[in-house]
Amino acid sequence: MHKVFISGSMGIKKLDDNVQSRINNIVDSGYQVIVGDASGVDSSIQEYLLSKNMKSVLVYCSGESPRNNLGNWPVEKIETTSTPGTRAFFTAKDLRMAEDCDYGFMVWDTKSTGTLSNAIELLKRHKIALVYVNKTKEFLKIKEVSDLERLVAFMSKTAFDKADNKLHINEKIQSFKNQQSSLF
Repeated sequence: MHKVFISGSMGIKKLDDNVQSRINNIVDSGYQVIVGDASGVDSSIQEYLLSKNMKSVLVYCSGESPRNNLGNWPVEKIETTSTPGTRAFFTAKDLRMAEDCDYGFMVWDTKSTGTLSNAIELLKRHKIALVYVNKTKEFLKIKEVSDLERLVAFMSKTAFDKADNKLHINEKIQSFKNQQSSLF
């Protein structure tokens, strides 16, 4: 069974109709959904999956218990040595979901570094991510470095600089380009 990692920006509380339609396609295709336990998009996705009576859901959490598990679905607890509540603590769960999934589907506000990091992690693993840019109501498929460049072009300069400082986006883009050019 294919696994789809669905995630998104914590600031997005309501799922757009376009996002709901894509989730319906995932449900109708019989895929398993793996989702985090954060408030925002994670809990909105859980709420929507519960309304669709979706059974094939696995909730990932860092530490012992999920912050949100609205459908009482099975839980994948990710062990980490990072301090609870820190970004590194929650990133452990995201990295594991990127590893365990076949595809990614992200809902992005054009500034969330967590969602952007998830898309980058999937690209590193040669997995496709479909990113819904909430601000412009469009989908962007991320499967190569040029797609990532198009994605970050949606960011304001301030948001990009903050994300680059945190995630080293320019370095990662250059690294992806070097990997691609070494294939030829």
